Amino acid sequence: MTTATHGAPAPAPGATGGYLSVRDLRVRFATEDGTVRAVDGLSFDLERGRTLGIVGESGSGKSVTNLTVLGLHDPRTTTVEGQILLDGQELTGAGERALERLRGNKMAMIFQDPLTALSPYYTVGRQIAEPYRKHTGASKRAARQRAIEMLAKVGIPHARRRVDDYPHQFSGGMRQRAMIAMALICDPDLLIADEPTTALDVTVQAQILDLLGDLQQEFGSAIILITHDLGVVANAADDLLVMYAGRAVERGTVREVLSAPQHPYTWGLLDSMPTLAGAVDTPLTPIPGAPPSLLAPPSGCPFHPRCGYTAVVGGDRCATERPALPAGRGAACHLGAERGGAVRRGGGGAAGAGPAGATRTDNGPAPADGPAPANGPAPADDPAGGGPANKEPGGGPSQGGDR
Repeated sequence: MTTATHGAPAPAPGATGGYLSVRDLRVRFATEDGTVRAVDGLSFDLERGRTLGIVGESGSGKSVTNLTVLGLHDPRTTTVEGQILLDGQELTGAGERALERLRGNKMAMIFQDPLTALSPYYTVGRQIAEPYRKHTGASKRAARQRAIEMLAKVGIPHARRRVDDYPHQFSGGMRQRAMIAMALICDPDLLIADEPTTALDVTVQAQILDLLGDLQQEFGSAIILITHDLGVVANAADDLLVMYAGRAVERGTVREVLSAPQHPYTWGLLDSMPTLAGAVDTPLTPIPGAPPSLLAPPSGCPFHPRCGYTAVVGGDRCATERPALPAGRGAACHLGAERGGAVRRGGGGAAGAGPAGATRTDNGPAPADGPAPANGPAPADDPAGGGPANKEPGGGPSQGGDR
């Protein structure tokens, strides 16, 4: 079931808050155990040429949000409410045929695991060429040539020969590059990258992120980067959205959020990361507890059962009143930016440590225009990904090798 919310008139193309504009998005799944509230009142905008990083623990609603944008949920078990505008075109409630004309054409997705996203029965070249033929009506010969061009563009050596290989004949980094080629073959205006560097070594991670950045400059695409790695978003994103329990709890530019986080959950994410400062045997500071069940999310602030600052707010406000996320830079927290900053500077420590917790001297990874994060991807100067660092487990070929 899909419904559109039209409390306000839909803006005309080009007059929205961004090329992609999401307003009060709510996604629910019907299960045998009850209704899962996977996304609950999410709003954000994304302009062409910018990258939005979305971070949060597993189950926070990151992937569900972006699968909803693409219309990839089963309508028989999924209820979608709210408004999704792509260049002024309403996607919520759009029919499957309308979405098929957009998917792979104006919007595309790089899925998390290319080995499972690519079919083992067809060659890589055929799978890359398929959306190009569908959306342009090109011949097999023209589509094959376009696939070869895209493989070469994403750094696959000997692309004319490798176009006829199967996915198992590619290394992990090469499969990810092939997925990027498939997503970009029709020059989409919106690219969604779901954990594009998962299970890749840091050298290949850096190459993939550099590749996305180069292709964004060439095509002017808007990119959504979903990741657990704050070091990745520090170097690759312009803006940052922190999600928890299906809601956005903090947003701003990467520099604003990572240099001066305002929400206790964001503090916890940063404090749980390793740092080069201090003794090597200093234990990490985890966020206590576990993410809530989305079958029965907590009342009020969804983070309050794990937060050590409810006493600072006072009363039962955190447990009963849902904090609003302000427009622009801000956090959905009753502490407020000024009081939260004072608590953080005065010894906030981890999210669940309370005001008496120890304060780290760093705020986690540096933003993209500052020093590189301690755990961020290492730079690489081999665009083909060659070298022993890129070998797969079991002695597989290097990223740049030719089999």
